[in-house]
Amino acid sequence: MLNRIQGAHMIRTGLCAATLAAGAVLSLPAQAGECPADKVSPGVRTQGETQPKGVTDTVLASIDLSKEKVSLSDHQLRTRKLVIQPGGVVPWHSHEDRPALISVVSGTIEEYASNCSVPIVHKAGEVSVEKSGVQHWWKNTSKAPVVLLSSDVFHDVPKADPHMM
Repeated sequence: MLNRIQGAHMIRTGLCAATLAAGAVLSLPAQAGECPADKVSPGVRTQGETQPKGVTDTVLASIDLSKEKVSLSDHQLRTRKLVIQPGGVVPWHSHEDRPALISVVSGTIEEYASNCSVPIVHKAGEVSVEKSGVQHWWKNTSKAPVVLLSSDVFHDVPKADPHMM
């Protein structure tokens, strides 16, 4: 009986949370961490900062994909922790052959994308999807460090920088 009461309470709590979340999302002009629809335009930005600044980039783990069933030669699946200090920059880079998921663990950071005429703000708890067609750079314009977890498929070409953004 107690399990049934607890289960019903959990369902009600979940429904309330889902309703609140849906209301919050529907009230926004654009999804969090995305370029507003009226600001999207191909090629509005063709370059950006070219050197990292105030970034600690630590590879936490990686898997050589040439040895896995997916057999992607010269590729790794890796997860990195990036700490971007105030004023720090993750320089201009492309995701043409390196899809990534970036989770904002703490802080707020701005992304300057090739297809968006305004900075895209990313906040703690959000995930940014980076795939073919994305060229961008990021800057911490806040007064506190930003922590990101980046999981990507890295093309391990000879002499490639393992900390390539």
